[in-house]
Amino acid sequence: MPRHPPRASRPGRARRTRTGRRAGAVPRTSARAHGCAGTAVAVLVGLGLAITAVVLALNALVTSPASGDCVVTLQDGSQQTLEADQADNAALFAAVAAHRDLPARAVTIAIATALQESKMRNIDYGDRDSVGLFQQRPSQGWGTVEEIMDPVYSTNAFYDVLVTVEGWEDQEITDAAQDVQRSGFPDAYAQHETRGRAFATALTGYSPATLTCHLAPVEEATADGAAAAGGDGAAVAPVAGATPPARLATIQARLQRDFVEISSQVLPAGVLQVDATSLPPGRDAAPERRAWAVGHWAVATASATGARVVAVDGRVWLRDAGDDATWLPVADAGLPAGLRTAVDAAGPGAVLIG
Repeated sequence: MPRHPPRASRPGRARRTRTGRRAGAVPRTSARAHGCAGTAVAVLVGLGLAITAVVLALNALVTSPASGDCVVTLQDGSQQTLEADQADNAALFAAVAAHRDLPARAVTIAIATALQESKMRNIDYGDRDSVGLFQQRPSQGWGTVEEIMDPVYSTNAFYDVLVTVEGWEDQEITDAAQDVQRSGFPDAYAQHETRGRAFATALTGYSPATLTCHLAPVEEATADGAAAAGGDGAAVAPVAGATPPARLATIQARLQRDFVEISSQVLPAGVLQVDATSLPPGRDAAPERRAWAVGHWAVATASATGARVVAVDGRVWLRDAGDDATWLPVADAGLPAGLRTAVDAAGPGAVLIG
């Protein structure tokens, strides 16, 4: 946990660029808009039915038990594992770094630091007044308790100080972490470097199809309010009783929270299409690399968002496969016809999430 003031007198607030209407403003509705209302309702109803069809078709897939773990498989066949809630936070670190155009090394340092400080969980207690993912201390200028407990704020605060450390990109991971945290245990971060590097490389898109999560199927309401559970009646995890359209809205909102500026749209096939090329180019501007960053993010956050299918660059992850979930070629995934068509039509840099 940080014991001394960080290098900066106080980390700046999260650098989150927002666009759009002033908060609380009520948009005016034109006469033309009133005239289009009926058409809009019809379109939304049709979209809801399309999404429901995808949900019911996916429910027909065989499900298996799930460990609730997320795993990165390295080139040598070895694996690094995080529990699903930890992977969810790692995905946030990577998304914030992408928005700020920071390299994968920054994500490695953030993951290693949070694993040491809080086991990468957003806890509201710690040594003295330390709280949050990075155990930042209000008394040392990191912000208020409320601010630090906001994972987006605390992640940006961590990066705000990291980038002021001279030569941080060339330092040992544990040294860079220590220069930010000023901990009483300066060498402790080193033990988390291998795991941090594995997840950072996957979540920044440099290791395609290496991160998978093994999660229980979701239970959600169909368009008519009926429950749509796992295909064989297996135990399922509720997602706040959400209908499929509401679940896609949840995923879309989380995209905007984490990446800040990223383009996405709901397709008639009932899935969200994300344009990963709308992200900053980073050090490798290849659309495939950025697509895998978003695709792995979608899998790592699925325990929170309820995502059930993620498709990237001709490969598909299916949540309902439980502990057998992996990245399958599209031809082997058994997708419903409409979803298969949408996946086949997706260009470089596109990610489909449903």
